[in-house]
Amino acid sequence: MIAAVDEFILYDDMQYTRRDWRNRNRIKTPRGAEWLTIAVDVKGKYHQKIRETRVAEPGWNEVHWKIIEQNYRRAPYFDDYAPQLRETYFGLADESYLSRINYTFIRQICDILGIKTTISWSMDYDLVDGRTERLVGLCLSAGATSYLSGPAARDYIDPSLFDQAGLGLEYMDYGLYQEYPQLWGKFDHFVTVLDLLFNVGADALKYMKTGSVGA
Repeated sequence: MIAAVDEFILYDDMQYTRRDWRNRNRIKTPRGAEWLTIAVDVKGKYHQKIRETRVAEPGWNEVHWKIIEQNYRRAPYFDDYAPQLRETYFGLADESYLSRINYTFIRQICDILGIKTTISWSMDYDLVDGRTERLVGLCLSAGATSYLSGPAARDYIDPSLFDQAGLGLEYMDYGLYQEYPQLWGKFDHFVTVLDLLFNVGADALKYMKTGSVGA
């Protein structure tokens, strides 16, 4: 999705939702797919925003990297990316906000893949009330002509408001991607992009729905 747009806005002014992808991702192991999760402080904080969400257990970065190394060190391109990724993981030891951690990883993966899309924050713009109204306002403030959304947003987006504002509205297709060589048995589509990088290296973009890379 990031590669398919001119500007990607990190929308972290919204309420944090539990059991989502914001604080976890899946890797492949000899035992099957497993979650890597960053524990966050959510107890009693039912309305906190994503940008307010803090890490609950320091040391997650070292644990995650150890697990990644154990399960991917045999991958063909692991050694090509391991040094810079390890540096990033260990460099996040003192970062307490989940949004900043995610931004760091997103930025690094984009750099590795050569994706030049501008990445900004929703807090960089004036926000208005209303789910769809806020999205429309962000698009207009950013000078956009079209909005690319995740498919789950169909449940709440009001397309008429985009029409009234003269904005196009598209939805990302997360249908099954082209398979690539993986470790550990049967192919699994629903794993971290690190799996793709470690297994195919510089050919990663060939397996992604990249749109206009570098737009």
